[in-house]
Amino acid sequence: MAAAARVPHSDPEPSRYAASEALLARAREFIPLGAQTFSKSITQLPFGASPYFAARAKGATLWDEDGHAYVDFCNALCAVTLGYADPDVNAAAAAQVADGSVFSLSHRLEAEVAERICQLVPCAEAVRFGKNGSDATSGAIRVARAYTGRDRVLTCGYHGWQDWSIGATARSKGVPQAVRDLTTPFRFNDLEALAALLDAHAGEVAAIILEPMNVTAPAPGYLQGVRRLADKHGVVLIFDETITGFRFDKGGAQALFGVTPDLATFGKGLANGFPLSAVAGKQALMAEMEEVFFSFTMGGEAVSLAAAKAVLDKLDREPVIQTLRIRGAEVQAEVDRLLINSGMIAYASISGDPTWSFLNFTPPPQVDVWALKTLFLQEVFARGLFTLGTHNMSYAHGDEAISVLVDVYAEVFPILAEAVRRGDVAKRLHCAPLQPLFKVR
Repeated sequence: MAAAARVPHSDPEPSRYAASEALLARAREFIPLGAQTFSKSITQLPFGASPYFAARAKGATLWDEDGHAYVDFCNALCAVTLGYADPDVNAAAAAQVADGSVFSLSHRLEAEVAERICQLVPCAEAVRFGKNGSDATSGAIRVARAYTGRDRVLTCGYHGWQDWSIGATARSKGVPQAVRDLTTPFRFNDLEALAALLDAHAGEVAAIILEPMNVTAPAPGYLQGVRRLADKHGVVLIFDETITGFRFDKGGAQALFGVTPDLATFGKGLANGFPLSAVAGKQALMAEMEEVFFSFTMGGEAVSLAAAKAVLDKLDREPVIQTLRIRGAEVQAEVDRLLINSGMIAYASISGDPTWSFLNFTPPPQVDVWALKTLFLQEVFARGLFTLGTHNMSYAHGDEAISVLVDVYAEVFPILAEAVRRGDVAKRLHCAPLQPLFKVR
């Protein structure tokens, strides 16, 4: 793995991100925000202190358009589990490219990959494919509504850009109020609140959808309690495993926690960065897919399916998940140690699963948390580490990658702690602070 570019703490030269910023200006002439994804745009990457365009990536390293190398702990927003340009996945995809990507008929890979998912995932008795996580979650919601004959959805967390989901957040512009009214958010780890919602909307709720784990682990008995409530009220339980699937366990978080939903959705690391998602679930529900319209020209695109098959083969053949857990636990322990040693522990904490952990900023009220987050990004980017505040582990994160993260945090955490203590976080920024996109929990 190529070593990341490192620079001492100093104001970045005006030209550090010149190529990225020039390309961003060009892109914004033709693309709203200059990016296809909010998380890769100026809404989440502070202008003047961030790269915006990747040139290439390999293993655990990403290179930007200015030629800077970064050890990447973002991994394409958790879409890359094995590492960038994994040779086994790339070889499988390239072989399929030679035979074609889409056809006038279905391809055998559709059945082969669906069968593999059914072998691995506890709830999976049948599978349909999409291209994005939003495809899968929206398909699952449509199936639940068809199966129950009900309309209301209880949702916890972010489940994609479709109206039924994003309408329950602050990014609801363009979503009809009638659609927004059919989605009711609930708090994670609060069974009493969920039970009260189900009672208040008795006979109306088609589905409960949640990530089985995100920033916070499920409290003991919580997921089992959600399962019981869903059964009691005749509601379809959906686990959004877009990230947790094939990351927490080969069978997903449902296998790790021992709670089986009625439907589950997958994406992100299913094909190690190739565009593929899936809805999986019990036959009785998935049979609705024969009438529910869930159909894509690219739904059976064979290159991504070949990549997914290679991913699933590698999960069986090599200790991928075990390695993610071991190295992720090392990251969590090191981050916790560095927070304590720097005094930053008063203003931040580490949480989440070892394979997908979060750095949570909790400064005192007089300090803007978004300014602090911006300062963090400014400083880690300048030192050759790419993270948005999470540690999305990949199989390519070896000792060298973890060492870079530890070295960078050892330099940056004291800067952040001093800035909070002195109350001069904003003065240390070379850019405007970020603003919240929306809150999902």
